[in-house]
Amino acid sequence: MGLAMFRLACTLAVALTATTATAQQWADRMFTEKDVDFGAVPRAAKVEHEFVVTNPYKEDVHIASVRSSCGCTQPRIENDDLKTHESGKIICRFNTRAFTGQRGATVTVTFDRPQWAEVQLHVKGYIRTDVVLDPNHVDFGSLAEGEPGDKKIQIQYAGRNDWKITGVKSDSPYVTASVKETGRSGGRVGYRLDVKLSDDAPAGYLNDQLVLTTNDRRATQFPVAVEARIVPELTVSPASLMLGTVQPGQKVTKQIVVRGAKPFSIVDIRCDNDYLKFQPSEEAKQVHLVPVTLEAPEKPGKLACTIEIVTDLEDAKSVSLRATGQVAAPLAGK
Repeated sequence: MGLAMFRLACTLAVALTATTATAQQWADRMFTEKDVDFGAVPRAAKVEHEFVVTNPYKEDVHIASVRSSCGCTQPRIENDDLKTHESGKIICRFNTRAFTGQRGATVTVTFDRPQWAEVQLHVKGYIRTDVVLDPNHVDFGSLAEGEPGDKKIQIQYAGRNDWKITGVKSDSPYVTASVKETGRSGGRVGYRLDVKLSDDAPAGYLNDQLVLTTNDRRATQFPVAVEARIVPELTVSPASLMLGTVQPGQKVTKQIVVRGAKPFSIVDIRCDNDYLKFQPSEEAKQVHLVPVTLEAPEKPGKLACTIEIVTDLEDAKSVSLRATGQVAAPLAGK
């Protein structure tokens, strides 16, 4: 009996280990990368990295928590509930204000649905004290689509009198930069970094970085974060209009919101089906609330159409959204 119990315990232990390993692999596959090295970064600079996590499975995924082994890295979750093919982010900020020197952290991401698993991410970098940025990153703020941006940053170095910035590299085709020396005396060197955002930058959030190269052989380069929010000239919400499940002949009214950077009028609303009716205002204003009424057809089945809202803005600027729904089979006795 003792031998039998021992064999059973061994079998259960192996099964548990295999299940844990499978769950771990399942979670690992949602990440395309799990390690980042920031290299040498200036003191107090804004330094972040986004680890993207994508759900390739049929089940919904929930990120329960995230924690760091060191105060030098502050993690946070962006979008903790992930449906099939949806993505979220684990954003890790390097705490360059409170820490200096070589630092590293293990960031543990815990999942509790559809099953428990943990994934470990690794962050490291060297926070140098001889280079300071003012302000600590390039922030263009909110700009209208088509509007250029121009920002300046002061760079101060303390150390060798022959220290130089030898170049600036940008990975973004919309961001250009140049440096100009502003002072050199007693081991202190100053530069001004001029950064420009082109007027053809696409709408949305821009999160990028410049890489400045130097003649310092111990730390040949350091990054400068660049941020901007390009506000589109015209937006519509929701991005997708859900009509729900309705009975044949049923009427349902929803509302869409159309926003512009300046007052505008809606001149036409086009739809490739006739079961949707619209009631736009003829008044010119920045925000339009447009009632959308569904008159469900008699035939059961899926509903899907593209709605295009045409305005009097330059070049008849328009915005589109997709409307979807379902007409149920008639109730018994109807």
